[in-house]
Amino acid sequence: MEKTKLSAAQLEEVARLFAILAEPSRLCILQALQNGPLTVTEIVEVTGLRQANVSRHLNLLHQGRLLCRRREGNYIRYSITDPMVEHLCQTVCSKIEGDIAKAANRFTP
Repeated sequence: MEKTKLSAAQLEEVARLFAILAEPSRLCILQALQNGPLTVTEIVEVTGLRQANVSRHLNLLHQGRLLCRRREGNYIRYSITDPMVEHLCQTVCSKIEGDIAKAANRFTP
């Protein structure tokens, strides 16, 4: 089966997506949101990140169309917009876990 080749513009979009995901704090936020929608305050509590940083990262994730937000009274609740984001994160995390296990097996007598 032949793989589809992306245009230059599509490759730019892929690079933009990976640039957004290339920040550990944003990945931490996405990880927290995998359990369901959260407010900024709840994300701060779950991640241990500072509120100003969480707000900045949430804005970038929202602008990148990775998160949606819904107002509930005085709060805004954030959630992951596309299951692909969760799948991508899980795929990469599984690879890292596998790499760690392989490395540990190499050093086990």
